[in-house]
Amino acid sequence: MNALTPQVSDSGNAMTMADVVQFVTVKVGKQSFGIPVLDVEDIIGPQPVTRVPLSLQVIRGSLNLRGRIVTAVDLRTRLSMPKSDSDHHMNVVVEYKGDLYSLVVDEVGDVLNINDAAIDPHPATMSAKLREVSNGIHKLDGELLVLLDVSEVLTF
Repeated sequence: MNALTPQVSDSGNAMTMADVVQFVTVKVGKQSFGIPVLDVEDIIGPQPVTRVPLSLQVIRGSLNLRGRIVTAVDLRTRLSMPKSDSDHHMNVVVEYKGDLYSLVVDEVGDVLNINDAAIDPHPATMSAKLREVSNGIHKLDGELLVLLDVSEVLTF
């Protein structure tokens, strides 16, 4: 299935287009996240990254995307998650304040259509780090989809 093929959420609610928000699903470790489709510029595979001296630890480096410089942000580091042993990763390119950023994730899934009414507030048990970068959660079969706020993810 194509990563950008829209899928209807199984929340059981009838949806109208005005009530639906689309999210690209990604995984970092075992945690699933949703990135609003309207924030996504591109999805690309692994790219050569040039390390930027004296940059923040969250900045993996920069990469070249069709002639534009893109700052690669390590989502694992940003969310205080343990480093991965795998070299496999994907890049979700977003635009923020006129600049391009690549959110480095482990894998990219589908696009989900989620009814506004099916978005829940953060549970009290969610870590403070996740609460500060998300707008809520959506319950999927057997797991929670944390809905990211790109502007908060890129505020460090």
